[in-house]
Amino acid sequence: MSWRVNYLQKTMLNSGYPLQGWIPYKLQYNTDEVECQWLDTFNTRYLDPFFDETITRLKGIPRRARYFNSVSKLSMLETWCDGIVDRVEPTAFIFHISRCGSTLISQLLGTDDQNIVLPEVPFFDDILRLPFKMPNMGAAKIQKLLQAAIRFYGQKRAGSEQQLFIKTDSWHIFFHGQLRKLYPRTPFILLYRTPGEVLNSHVKQRGTHTVPGLIEPQIFGFNANEVFGMDLNVYLARVLESYFDMYLNVTAQDDLTLLVNYSEGIMPIMDRIASFIKRPFRSGHYEKMIQRAGFHSKHPGQIFSETRAADDNPLLKTAFDLYCQTEEKRLASL
Repeated sequence: MSWRVNYLQKTMLNSGYPLQGWIPYKLQYNTDEVECQWLDTFNTRYLDPFFDETITRLKGIPRRARYFNSVSKLSMLETWCDGIVDRVEPTAFIFHISRCGSTLISQLLGTDDQNIVLPEVPFFDDILRLPFKMPNMGAAKIQKLLQAAIRFYGQKRAGSEQQLFIKTDSWHIFFHGQLRKLYPRTPFILLYRTPGEVLNSHVKQRGTHTVPGLIEPQIFGFNANEVFGMDLNVYLARVLESYFDMYLNVTAQDDLTLLVNYSEGIMPIMDRIASFIKRPFRSGHYEKMIQRAGFHSKHPGQIFSETRAADDNPLLKTAFDLYCQTEEKRLASL
């Protein structure tokens, strides 16, 4: 452990439960090893639309340790998680193809204080994509690190938490196999929307995965050379094709998956999710969800409105064909 862990080390030595409320939130790379940065959450609830916003907010809280870096070796993640007894195991993973209602769904689930909702945690993505930076990091090691990280994030803070919902980044559907091995009986919810509407949303504001090179192209099944300099809309169309193709493959082999189309309407979607995971909503929670559903998912203070987009864009022909196959499978399951 490096000298930079001063504060964290003192905390561990002087507390009965040393890392209560602490989470690993960032990886940093040195010449010979990977280190892990830690953050005290002060046991506050996670209510922001995205977890990077939560990190920014937490880092702004005045603290005695503000002049110290709380850093450890990455290997300590597994060692320290063994002491976390009061935690919640994942209730469901929410996968999505982006811009298809997943943020609003996580916000609605967060209106119940018995739910811990983790929307696109950067640290989980860092762990899953770690082999691209460290090729010697095997799948078994990644699984152990990810499970340890989820245990830290699933800590009970108020003591009343009963469910843990993890909303993944959109490209995490390609890590389905690893996540399923780690959580063989946890329901997986697969959200999607028509390709035209997804593309229309990203034209207004591009997501990370829609720009070639920001996310390793191998994740989507692409060769780095073939996507270099590719038109942004062409690239997004290819990404959507890979998403829907993966959805079809996953649902063909995994019975614990639920296909959900944004067009079903947000409250019917919530009803289907509750039925699928066998966790009915508590008294009063449904009314809170209805009230929250009237506002923008990413900007809770704004009334929500949207415009529909057509799917006759020739760039989206293959993606739309795969979307239709996904729809057939969803309707058949109903």
